[in-house]
Amino acid sequence: MRTIAAMLEQIPTHLIGGPLGAGKTSLIRHLLSQKPADERWAVLINEFGQIGLDAALLSTAEDGVTLAEIPGGCLCCVNGVPFQVGLGRLLRQAKPDRLLIEPSGLGHPAQLLRQLGQPPWQTVLHLQPVVLVLDSEALSRGEALPDSQQQALPDAGLLLMNKSESLDDSARAHLAEQLPGLPLYWTTQGQLPVDRLPGIDARASEQAQASALPEGRASLPQVWLDRAKPICQVQATPENWSIGWRWHPSQRFDLEKLARCLAQWPWRRAKLVVHGGNGWQSANALDGDTLVFKSSEWRKDSRLELIFSEPQPQAELERVMEGCRIGD
Repeated sequence: MRTIAAMLEQIPTHLIGGPLGAGKTSLIRHLLSQKPADERWAVLINEFGQIGLDAALLSTAEDGVTLAEIPGGCLCCVNGVPFQVGLGRLLRQAKPDRLLIEPSGLGHPAQLLRQLGQPPWQTVLHLQPVVLVLDSEALSRGEALPDSQQQALPDAGLLLMNKSESLDDSARAHLAEQLPGLPLYWTTQGQLPVDRLPGIDARASEQAQASALPEGRASLPQVWLDRAKPICQVQATPENWSIGWRWHPSQRFDLEKLARCLAQWPWRRAKLVVHGGNGWQSANALDGDTLVFKSSEWRKDSRLELIFSEPQPQAELERVMEGCRIGD
């Protein structure tokens, strides 16, 4: 692995787009598992909600991987300062050979791509063809691709047809006819051989002179005044409403009860990493699907975030969460 202190330029940058729940985080996790041992990779994650779950879901013991997240909405729609400063801080800290960016599934990847091609990023980053992760099962049922994702199709170099295990050859051929003439890769669980990633052969170069990237202080995380009480944050737009919590890592949850309680609510997306009775577990589900828990390497805190189409009774949701906590 490089040990030089200087940041590189023309860093191969891969935008991983796709609608909510298509499998973007799963793809990034799979790509990170194939990272060459002698390279440094950085991942910038944007989420709609304020709590930030994807960094926890991507948490790995892999050396040479630096994660940063910018919660609170679409990167190209929210105040540009947090994005500019966050990206600059990540590049200075990680000094990566390669950068992966995951915009929110509710965001606008085409607009973000335009921003990344402007000063001060145009010499620092070498933008590669976009990878769009699509839920092939949902598309085959006739669900439309959101307009924000359709706008990214001209910039795409690969359509990753995720969740395709239930589609036979005929169904795949029919679906392919409805899509632009772009390379398709049919897969499950977001799996993609790294040599199929568009632009994987691109390499960064040594900086001729230091780039003037945006700077700013990192925001300090909220701390618990009472270990038993969570930090709760709400994010609202005309189209979506989210609520999220962070609990002190000492707090534990009855996962079976938590799954039963969450099944009673009409969420569009549920993501969580929690300290359960038998260790740390994560889950990630869409449109009320059954939560499937799996072991997690995350240990910093318990996090849970729900995205709804409209506001929900916050006090009632908080009572439900408290009822799933295992008493001291």
